[in-house]
Amino acid sequence: MIKRRKTRQITVGDVKIGNGAPISVQSMTKTDTRDIVKTVVQIKDLERAGCEIVRVAVKDADAAKAIAGIKPKINIPLVADIHFDYRLALLAIQSGADKIRINPGNMTHRNEVEAVAQAAKARHIPIRIGLNSGSVIKQHKKSVADAMVSSAMEYIRLFEKMKFRDIVVSLKASDVQATVEAYRRIAKKRDYPLHLGVTAAGLADFGRIKSAVAFGALLLEGIGDTLRVSLTGDPILEVLAAKQILRAAGLVTGGVEVISCPTCGRCQVDLVKIVEELSEKISKVTSHPFARAGKPQVKIAVMGCEVNGPGEARDADIGIAAGKNSGMLFKNGKPIKKIAEKDFVKVLLEEIKKL
Repeated sequence: MIKRRKTRQITVGDVKIGNGAPISVQSMTKTDTRDIVKTVVQIKDLERAGCEIVRVAVKDADAAKAIAGIKPKINIPLVADIHFDYRLALLAIQSGADKIRINPGNMTHRNEVEAVAQAAKARHIPIRIGLNSGSVIKQHKKSVADAMVSSAMEYIRLFEKMKFRDIVVSLKASDVQATVEAYRRIAKKRDYPLHLGVTAAGLADFGRIKSAVAFGALLLEGIGDTLRVSLTGDPILEVLAAKQILRAAGLVTGGVEVISCPTCGRCQVDLVKIVEELSEKISKVTSHPFARAGKPQVKIAVMGCEVNGPGEARDADIGIAAGKNSGMLFKNGKPIKKIAEKDFVKVLLEEIKKL
């Protein structure tokens, strides 16, 4: 069992972050926030994928005001992403944002930062102190990790003097090692919840790997309370990748997990096609792939031959160990019946529904 770091707890809308709350998955819309219709459509898609908190870019006053039109149409908390102009943060708060993200790298005037904190405190909403390495490294003759931690601590001390402690901290670099080091350091300095991320991770294939390496190192140490996988492309992929990372780390309870062998020359069925079809059909009947809200976790094993197949199938809740154009169905560790290859997916789906 992972022993998670003890932190304060904050609330974003109706989502708890920190102090043992489930690690929440976030994403960010790629639409122009001023286009309320398109932004709401994308948020609803993210909701269906399993996103629990969504962030929107606030680049001008019209975008800040649009929050008031977006909020009533969505079901998850909304975070306003603010850079440079503190007045946009004030306007976003007035428009009903559930949380504000500000960047110490580009909002440096103390009176402006204080004004944002005072407004957030009055509305009882949290602030994320969100560092990106690219916006702070030029200000410090230090390592990337040192620069981010130093900048974050300046804001934290200022907020603490104002008795404002509804804080989340993120320290994102595009370099995995710098990201991990920064989070480890800040985790030792304060007990605020941490939002994990690797900034500018890139396209989905490599970006997911970079994020998984960084998140895995931190999550297995108990560090991290909410996270976003930052990918170039469809934000739905961010949510799915985040869910998969949490499941791989053993931090998601419930749902359906499909395990399958890599195949080799012994395999005599089209295992790739079978697993792809099974996964696709599971995703269509649940809120996101391999998840069933409110039900116990189910492990499904789809194995291609008699070497590891029977052992893995017995160890799963439901499993198939394939032979030539057929396979043995296992349930709760016991062999049940032989089934034809063409019926693998149908039978597995029927068995999942019975659980």
